[in-house]
Amino acid sequence: MTTIRAVVKGVGHYLPERVVPNAEFEKTLDTTDEWIKSRSGIERRHFAAEGQLTSDLAIRAANAALADAEMDSDQIDAIVLATSTPDQTFPSTATKVQAAIGMTRGFAFDVQAVCAGFAFALANANALILSGQAKCVLVIGAETFSRIMDWTDRSTCVLFGDGAGALLLEAEEDKGTPEDRGILATDLNSDGRFSHLLYVDGGVSSTQTAGVLKMEGPEIFKHAVQKLARTAESALERAGVAAADVDWVVPHQANLRIIKSTAQKMGVPLERVVITVADHGNTSAASIPLAMSVGKQRGQIKQGDLLVAEAIGGGLAWGAVVLRW
Repeated sequence: MTTIRAVVKGVGHYLPERVVPNAEFEKTLDTTDEWIKSRSGIERRHFAAEGQLTSDLAIRAANAALADAEMDSDQIDAIVLATSTPDQTFPSTATKVQAAIGMTRGFAFDVQAVCAGFAFALANANALILSGQAKCVLVIGAETFSRIMDWTDRSTCVLFGDGAGALLLEAEEDKGTPEDRGILATDLNSDGRFSHLLYVDGGVSSTQTAGVLKMEGPEIFKHAVQKLARTAESALERAGVAAADVDWVVPHQANLRIIKSTAQKMGVPLERVVITVADHGNTSAASIPLAMSVGKQRGQIKQGDLLVAEAIGGGLAWGAVVLRW
């Protein structure tokens, strides 16, 4: 019996031109390059230029994914865009991308699950394809976290960066086995009891301002390692595969220590983990598609490879996706 799978047809990313090394923070904060590297693994990150919007980054990533897939925008039925830093309160940033890439039919909407946003967006895109609502879905993660930083807080402002990544998914029939290409399983979770651990202290109905990011780092670390390993294991079990079958773990790129600890807990050697955190910092919902795109460019990710992507963010929200490239 055949089944429908959401298969990756193209991937792309975009990083703003401005590169900010750790040393730049030494001018204004009580910090050093070595302090930042030792605690996060981050060496540099990209910041959007003045006037450069989240949609601008998303549009560049979307066009890169279309080029990689050798497809046109009129073949897309839907756009699902994950972001916590939209251009405006409304309309959705996804509709701005829709217009910019020349897509005049179908629908587009945003998903907000902070750093877990891309996992949630992939799960939504997969559901749209499996239900027959869409055949081809463009899934984007795009962020300009530099817009919500407290530049006096050395524990947070050195960790984040801006960027965008995109995947094109298309429906294909296959055998319905773990050997199929496409998304094999998803696992989504949230627990609002821990929302105080990572949040932005502003909003439309509370302060009428964007606010700045606040985080209890040590507590987030504890939750991250436990919850990331567990959600990855749950998704792998649903897919009918084991950690030993995984070719690449593509984690949310928040902190190298979290990435290493999660891989160890999963029993996956570090050489099978795609790592980009040193060059990008934490780009929130953009980090997984960015890492997938870079991983393909590096020659790491190849067609037929089994991937598991996992992420955790404010909410707390966390999830994992298992797919065969």
